[in-house]
Amino acid sequence: MTSKSDDNVISIDRARARRPLTEKGFISLTVPEKIETLRTLPAWRQMDLLLADPLGRGLVEEIPPQELYLLVKEIGETDAMGLWELASPEQRTFILDLELWEKWNFSPAKAYEWLNHLLEAGESVVVEQLPHLDLELLLLMLEREISVGGGIGELVSDDERTAEYDHTFDNVYFITFRKSDHARAVGTFLDIVFRNDRELYLGLMEGIKGELESELEELAYHFRAGRLADLGFPELDDALALYARLDPASFAVEGDKRLAGEGTASHLPAVGGSDSFLQRVLARAGSEEIDQELTYLVNSALVADGEALHDRDVMEQIFQRVHGYLNIALEYLADGDEERGAEIIRTEYLRRLFQLGFSIVMPLRSRAERISSDDYATDRALRGLKETPPRYYRALDPEGVDSYREFRAIADVKRAEELLRQLRP
Repeated sequence: MTSKSDDNVISIDRARARRPLTEKGFISLTVPEKIETLRTLPAWRQMDLLLADPLGRGLVEEIPPQELYLLVKEIGETDAMGLWELASPEQRTFILDLELWEKWNFSPAKAYEWLNHLLEAGESVVVEQLPHLDLELLLLMLEREISVGGGIGELVSDDERTAEYDHTFDNVYFITFRKSDHARAVGTFLDIVFRNDRELYLGLMEGIKGELESELEELAYHFRAGRLADLGFPELDDALALYARLDPASFAVEGDKRLAGEGTASHLPAVGGSDSFLQRVLARAGSEEIDQELTYLVNSALVADGEALHDRDVMEQIFQRVHGYLNIALEYLADGDEERGAEIIRTEYLRRLFQLGFSIVMPLRSRAERISSDDYATDRALRGLKETPPRYYRALDPEGVDSYREFRAIADVKRAEELLRQLRP
């Protein structure tokens, strides 16, 4: 049985099968049809259609923030500037929340990079974005870029007025740029702030003179964490708990799942092929609540890794890992019975299923640690198994590729176990 939404997607697919999708044809679609169509296209083609659509901004704003972020990362931040300009302030804030932090720590280098992206989008975009940027975040971005002298209510001598500084906008605050190669961008940003939001400008000048970096970073992180939590991203401590190990032999489906609305569902990239056991089970048991739970699980894995939030290739690896561990857990519990698998998905938390899959794969690492080999291929296979978490050596597949991937299925685990048995001293 298909839903009305499914029928729309089918009709779009059939139309595309008859003729290539033109910009004019795309513009004629409804907004829901456009969103579904975009999800079937390569990233560059998506951007071309969005930029060509007269209602492009409204359409971009309909894209969930995480999907837009993945699209920007796949295209590349510089090349995706058109999407950055069309994004809503809330979507841009989400991107900045992911990009400007490395786990718990603020990244000044990333902050300067994205300040330039904001400026490249134009003054109107900067002005639109300012009310959506925390004062604490702006102070973190600027405190390593400038020092400030003078101030309201202070007696400024003629000597101070003629002292060596780089700029003043009002003859009240005197600015020195700490990094000459950053001066132009930082000065341009401050000029926009000064001309468009005098209250914010005063807050920045006084804040840079008096705030402590450690306190600023803690406050900025707190505000960021709250925004991400609203969109289904856990704090780092909670995300790391995703990798807690369970005992597969004693694992039992608890059957009392209650979902509490952890953020919103996003259309995340499908991996592992459309014919995996997990994909077939999701087709049977899928619901908006399960999609939302899956999004939260993927977000947890991305946050736990840290690097994945900044690297499209690592993101793809995390997607594959989540898919693989869930697939392994379901194969282990349902033994090929898709209806049983669907019932498990409906009643057991995906987080526990991920932990079960992880716990089935992890023992391979400790077993591999006790073995070494002078044979090139065998050594490569062992190196992959000794990683945390273990990775599968693709030369064990029929294609025989000399690289690694995530574990996808119980068959992968059994193949690795057989190799270890053969090598056991």
